[in-house]
Amino acid sequence: MVEYAFYRDVWKGEMSEQEFAAASRAAAAQLERYKRIYCVTAPEEDSEAMALCAMAEAQHFYEAAENGQLVGGMQLGSLSQTSAAPAPDLSAAAKSRELYRCAGLYLDIRRNEQGVAACG
Repeated sequence: MVEYAFYRDVWKGEMSEQEFAAASRAAAAQLERYKRIYCVTAPEEDSEAMALCAMAEAQHFYEAAENGQLVGGMQLGSLSQTSAAPAPDLSAAAKSRELYRCAGLYLDIRRNEQGVAACG
């Protein structure tokens, strides 16, 4: 788990502490799943914390969308995007792809030829 202070002060996120706690728990559970399936390594000291912040932001976005609170844009730390484009894909598959993409922004995620975790 990543501390809220890191999310707020380093990541520059805007979720409340309660929102972040819920979203980061879900993000951490997903990252642990990736670690069971893939070889996940952190190339930098804060890579895992940064990945969890990105994943928590995505998790929060999808939860808000599922609850009918879709906003006109998305923010990942200091990066933001607003759009008048069509509504995003809110399917479970799209959510899964986005969480994986967010993790991959900061972590190296790979598997070997047999499709099992290959660390080492």
